[in-house]
Amino acid sequence: QVQLVESGGGLVEAGGSLRLSCAASGTIFSINLMGWYRQTPGNERELVAKITGTGSTNYADSVKGRFTISRDDAKNTVYLQMNSLKSEDTAVYYCNAVVTTSRHAYTEYNYWGQGTQVTVSS
Repeated sequence: QVQLVESGGGLVEAGGSLRLSCAASGTIFSINLMGWYRQTPGNERELVAKITGTGSTNYADSVKGRFTISRDDAKNTVYLQMNSLKSEDTAVYYCNAVVTTSRHAYTEYNYWGQGTQVTVSS
């Protein structure tokens, strides 16, 4: 079993900053990918940022230059540093991890956090 626990969401004024954290725990052999997604009512869940096991990153165009994704491998934790926040960033943010759970199999499993609300006032 794998659990993802998110923290760091909240209310912030436009131009401010927040840092989201997501800690993975449980039976994990390797974490191949961790990422952050967000969703607003009536829209599909969209990728915000992701980081691979080798450290490569990818960002949505709307957040490039403002958001930074990083990892702490010792803690199995991924962070999303969000700077220069805009009202358009208001959404529920979800942590995602793609993992293998055994050295004997290459099957990958997707796990999701419960979501954390980020609200940017204007």
